[in-house]
Amino acid sequence: MDTSREPPDNLPELKPGDAFCFNCTPHTPCFNRCCAELALPLTPYDCLRLRRHFNAVSDDLLRRFTTMRRYPDTGFPLPMLRMLDGPGEPCPFVTPAGCSVYKDRPGACRCYPLGRGAAMGKTGVDERVFVVREDHCLGFDHGDARTPMRWFAEQEVTAYNASNDRYMRLMTLTRATGKPLDPRLASMSLLCLFQLDKFRELITRMGIFDRVEADDRQDAIMEDSLAGDEAALDFALDWVELAIFGVCPTLCRTQNHD
Repeated sequence: MDTSREPPDNLPELKPGDAFCFNCTPHTPCFNRCCAELALPLTPYDCLRLRRHFNAVSDDLLRRFTTMRRYPDTGFPLPMLRMLDGPGEPCPFVTPAGCSVYKDRPGACRCYPLGRGAAMGKTGVDERVFVVREDHCLGFDHGDARTPMRWFAEQEVTAYNASNDRYMRLMTLTRATGKPLDPRLASMSLLCLFQLDKFRELITRMGIFDRVEADDRQDAIMEDSLAGDEAALDFALDWVELAIFGVCPTLCRTQNHD
């Protein structure tokens, strides 16, 4: 889902203390029905986890599993997870036994059957949570009562939300300018945010660490691990913000570079 947008008004909203009942297992009669005919945008953090799951080159991952579009109002990359051809248009990751990438599944899949809308507020991120109850879903017929906070904790969605909120902030700032990114900045954003292997090559080729003050982050950013990828994406978000706006609150230029 696009976390930079408000959720649809026709979906019931849950307040932080509200509870809902839901459970989904292979024994649920509708098991796997929700894993088809999806219009599912992938965020930079989604792609980070999937690339590491498959130990893939980013170009190959995007080419194999996505259809690349762009957000019309900001120009930022919009990779859509491409469903398989054939009856029911299933998700490329679904199997009769369930999700084959479950440990690294996208954030929207983790949240389901909840949806999360986030927007920039006066003091930070304003979050709304709503229930997505589809006609075919029988998971609401049983299960433990959970609050949204408990559900998100159980589904290990915190890291996804934190990274997605940073991306949402960047798109919000861009949207406020009233014009989308030009093609050069759009291409740079795709490379930096969705192709971390290429971004690391760019860091070396351009001497980016000589241009900004990042001494305490360099080792983590270049480390080939999940934590390293998270550090690299965090730095990429800073770098893209600096490239677009000329300033970034968490990233300073070195004195010997413009």
